[in-house]
This record gives sequence, C-alpha cells and structure tokens, in this order.
Amino acid sequence: MSDMELIGSRGCGSAIVEMALEQANMPYRLTDLPYLKPGPGRDRLLSLNTAGQVPTLVLPDGQVMTESAAIMLHLNDIAPAAGLIPPKGQERARCWNLLIRLVSSIYPTFTYSDIPENWTTAGPPAQRLRQTVRQRREQLWREFESQTGEPHVLGRRYSVLDLYVAVMTHWYPGRAWFEAECPRIHAAALRAAESPVVAGVLARHFDPPLE
Repeated sequence: MSDMELIGSRGCGSAIVEMALEQANMPYRLTDLPYLKPGPGRDRLLSLNTAGQVPTLVLPDGQVMTESAAIMLHLNDIAPAAGLIPPKGQERARCWNLLIRLVSSIYPTFTYSDIPENWTTAGPPAQRLRQTVRQRREQLWREFESQTGEPHVLGRRYSVLDLYVAVMTHWYPGRAWFEAECPRIHAAALRAAESPVVAGVLARHFDPPLE
C-alpha cells in the first residue's frame, strides 16, 4: 500500500493537515507547491481538485479529499489514538460544532479578502470588500473566543481545534491582535506550539512569520 500524498503550500491551511498527519504518525509524502502559480504543479492540482485549493489529500487507493475538516474526521477514524477528536459525548459534539464554525464561517473570509478583485471591481470597491470582510472576520473570532476554554480550545482536552488556531492566528489580523483581543485563542495557539510536531510545522511554514 502506498502512502498518502498531501499537496500543500507554505503558509496555507495545508499546514493544519500536515500537523495532524505528523501527530497521527501516518506515513505520507508532501508535495509542496505555490498553488496559485501557473505550471505543471497547478495543472496537476486542478486535475485532482477543480477548485485548485490546498490542502488536497490523495489517499492510498487514489481517492481525493479536499476539505480539511473531512480530512481530520477521516484521520481520526484511522488513527483514533492521535486524539484529534474527543470520544463520543458532549465534548465531541462541542468539538464538531467549533470545527465546522472554523471551516464554514471564518475560513471562507480569506477567499474574499485575500484577492478581492476576484469578486468585485478593482480599486475602491475591492478595498471596501477587503475591509468589510476583515471586520466580519474579527467579529467571528471574538465570537469564537467566547466559546474557547483554557488551556486548550476545548478546555482540558487537546484536539484538532488547537491545530487550527496554531496556524490561523498567524494569518490576518495577526498574533498581536489575537493576544490583545482574543487572549484565550492566543494562549491555546501558544500552548499547541509547545508540541515539537506543531512547532516544527510552524517553523517550516511561518519563518519568517506571515501576517
């Protein structure tokens, strides 16, 4: 049986899946490419994932997974000892709720703010869209903060949510903003980075930091 293949890019959400694969001690190979740059790498990515996004995970049987939350649930199924998702019960329900909030509410804001010209006219309209979406993102993070525990996102239990905040706090509005406005999220991200696995992936993706 061949290993899984993770297609990702530096500084992107593929870092979260990379952490999970390392934490689960799953054999995989990493294909790292600038996913928006035209060329053979992007052509292959588009052949596997028509959205042209990372992470894209190719399973040993050739099946392709393209959504990070789905990938996390799959990894938990095949490597439950990694502790990515809590056992059945209220804690698992809360983990799933917060996970879906991250990927369905907060994560998509980057689609519209990173290159707003894809969605509106260049110039002032694009600038307004970026500003409005970023303000909405900050509001969503504050709501997430109200549901974040200590010392981890779920409270006493470490989970996949800590991998998400470890990466996403490096993105706009940046770590200084989280420290000031969302201290529990910031603290959970720092706590996650105490793991050698998490620290190693962060160093590869955000050295120097990307904000």
